[in-house]
Amino acid sequence: MQGLKRKLVYVTLFELIAVGLTGTALSLISERPVVYAGVAAVSSSVIALVWNLVYNTLFEYWEARQAQKGRDLMRRVAHAVGFELGLVVLLVPLFAWLLGLSLWEAFIYDLGLMLFFMVYTFTFNLVFDRVFGLPASALPAPETHATPQPPAPRATEATMRP
Repeated sequence: MQGLKRKLVYVTLFELIAVGLTGTALSLISERPVVYAGVAAVSSSVIALVWNLVYNTLFEYWEARQAQKGRDLMRRVAHAVGFELGLVVLLVPLFAWLLGLSLWEAFIYDLGLMLFFMVYTFTFNLVFDRVFGLPASALPAPETHATPQPPAPRATEATMRP
């Protein structure tokens, strides 16, 4: 599976699982009613969904131009860290507002979620790539084989006459 279909399946599965996990976690650690945690989870999911599409498109654009193909451990770690840092910038103000926290408290909440999601993102990507295959940007270049040419005809006495 490649292209837009791959991205839509990826973000849909990723975010559905994430909403369930983050909604539960936020309701357990905050003192706000569960509805606020649910709104925070769904809102952060929508933000993360858009960020995921943008980030993965940019990452695959960069990745396609790299000499080394495939997704080794370092590339997967860089992918997860870059994605999570972008979310910190986007989500801390949202958590502060929805959960009635200071920016510092929201940042601490988000750090906990970020640590969790770094592991979740890495694991999800590994499983997703194993189930659906690597995206085209991470596949090795196809080997090109020259089409075999038939041997040139041998010069015979009949072909050498004027």
